[in-house]
Amino acid sequence: MRTVDPERHQQRRLEIVGAALDLFATKGLARTTTADIARAAGISTGALFHYFPSKRAVFLAMFEADRADWDEAFAAARDAEDPWAALMGIVDRLAAEAAHPVVTGLIVEILAQAHRDPEVAGLVADGDRRMMRGIAELLDRLRAAGLADPGMPSATAARWVLTLTDGFLTRGYPEPDRDRDAELRTAKRLLARTLRHRGPEPPA
Repeated sequence: MRTVDPERHQQRRLEIVGAALDLFATKGLARTTTADIARAAGISTGALFHYFPSKRAVFLAMFEADRADWDEAFAAARDAEDPWAALMGIVDRLAAEAAHPVVTGLIVEILAQAHRDPEVAGLVADGDRRMMRGIAELLDRLRAAGLADPGMPSATAARWVLTLTDGFLTRGYPEPDRDRDAELRTAKRLLARTLRHRGPEPPA
């Protein structure tokens, strides 16, 4: 009897999700077919159903993969010796993610689905809460080390970190040719001032 290798099975699921991202970003969930996904993943439609029961299941699996990636990123940030460098590493990651060619279209589709699908809305909200919590923990460390404004609650500060870094995404349509490196440097300087970071200001 052939047994399933759980690690290989999970890796194949991630590969299928990765292949589907561009389809969801450009065609949307409604116009993407299971045949489209199977073709992009280089497998048969029958093989696709071995890993996912439907195209919606592939769409929902994006959130699982994203959650795992960010859990790993925040675990590394928590172990970092310098909490400010760890926070800036998270900002770098947010900027790099926003710069990916499919992300802007994917975000538009996710928000459209969240508007009419309570399960997707719940996953979006859960991802936001987890992001807020991870950043707030880093800000707690900054405040404990005397490196940030002690009067600003970490949850409030975390919300402003995300509000500022959301600009990496929302400026994608009106300013597609903007200088992303300069934008990232400016965001870091603004965060340093907002949080009253008691260390060297990031370079302009």
